[in-house]
Amino acid sequence: MGLLRWIKSQFICHLLICYVFLVSGLVVNLLQICTLPLWPVHKQLARKINCRLGYCISSQMVALLEWWSGTECTLYTDPESYRLYGKENAIVILNHNFEIDFLCGWTFCDRFGVLGTSKVMAKKELAFVPLIGWMWYFQEIVFCKRKWEEDRRTVARSLQNLQDYPEDFWFLLFCEGTRFTEKKHQISMQVAETKGLPKLRHHLLPRTKGFCVTVQNLRGKVTAVYDSTLNFRNNETPTLRGVLNGKKYHADLYVRRIPLDSIPEDEAECAAWLHRLYQEKDKFQEQYMQTGHFPGPVKSPPCRPWALINWLFWASLLLYPFFILAVQLFYAGSTPTIVATIAVCIGASVAVRWMIGQTEIDRGSSYGNRKSFTSITSGALCSGCEFIGC
Repeated sequence: MGLLRWIKSQFICHLLICYVFLVSGLVVNLLQICTLPLWPVHKQLARKINCRLGYCISSQMVALLEWWSGTECTLYTDPESYRLYGKENAIVILNHNFEIDFLCGWTFCDRFGVLGTSKVMAKKELAFVPLIGWMWYFQEIVFCKRKWEEDRRTVARSLQNLQDYPEDFWFLLFCEGTRFTEKKHQISMQVAETKGLPKLRHHLLPRTKGFCVTVQNLRGKVTAVYDSTLNFRNNETPTLRGVLNGKKYHADLYVRRIPLDSIPEDEAECAAWLHRLYQEKDKFQEQYMQTGHFPGPVKSPPCRPWALINWLFWASLLLYPFFILAVQLFYAGSTPTIVATIAVCIGASVAVRWMIGQTEIDRGSSYGNRKSFTSITSGALCSGCEFIGC
């Protein structure tokens, strides 16, 4: 086991994983572009194809967490709700305390068969980023600019487009809008004091406008809200770098199913409802800190093999020509070519580490600076805009 973990921590393994992810992602993006002529002819078929193509990319991240890292995910929920997971459209509210909480959310989606159809709210700039951003564009992800005057109409229109979506989907929201840090928490609680709201110990104040608009525009299509609270055993603080190094974590996820009909339609009442929800989430986190577990029975779905099968398919397809090229290069290549190749690999190493570094909590959004404080106080920022280290 020690040898296996050492192998997983080696850069050559990370380089091969990133190579497969990057090249397969670009191939999938190209295939998604090829579906453009199909949209005006058969929109629903184009949507179904893009769901499967998107799964080819996102499931590789799930495979990295479940099969490479070996991270375990335990689900706390009641049996009645469990039977409905994956069989209805839902809005999933996630807390935003960890670097890999989005990965745990994707794992939750994958285990119930909705990873390919899951939706998020992300900032507009990501739509122009290859791989994930382009994949999200074709999967009809809701993009926003974090300027609520402009976003209200565009977000509502994007959500309305999902009313005729052909498959069950989950809409994932980080209502806190950014990852939890002590500095951001201090600023957030100053806002709570200004607004006369109860203070939270383990969460930031939720940004209510995006949530309210999401609920308003998905009524009739979505039947429930899944309130999800995540924590990790032994007070661990997991990182993507740790996952890539093969470090195993154990995630505990507490999920409550709340019928959408029970959420007020009025925007002010809906916002008050969300604040009460986060006060309850704070109590659940406090209980976890004291007891090491969430309330309720454990009802965890098993890992599905499809994420691993998908990664093995792309690895077998792409690594063979990579190794053939490497062998030919070192046997027949000139010294300048070999040096240039090594330089490219070093550059790739730096780039990969930089990309991973962008997901670290201290590189999150500017929540907490003077401008952001003013925006939050006026309630101008939408919820859920920060999804992957935005």
